[in-house]
Amino acid sequence: METINIHKAKTQLSRLVEQAAKGESFVIAKAGKPMVKVMALNAPEPSQMKRFGFLAGQIKVPDDFNTMGADEIQKLFEGGI
Repeated sequence: METINIHKAKTQLSRLVEQAAKGESFVIAKAGKPMVKVMALNAPEPSQMKRFGFLAGQIKVPDDFNTMGADEIQKLFEGGI
């Protein structure tokens, strides 16, 4: 996410508003300190964004996942290759 200083934001407000309306949010900073985040009104709230389970049904974890490669790993730790 881009951070814009307040002076640049004042001089380029129209362009920055268009950018935010297209979904490209940005932060306005004053003296290097972030002050506000500008984003489109229809952007999802962070609480609405689903993170866990977004690959549900798309991948399969093998039944032997916890023991996969155990012999090879043990050989590596024992100095054998």
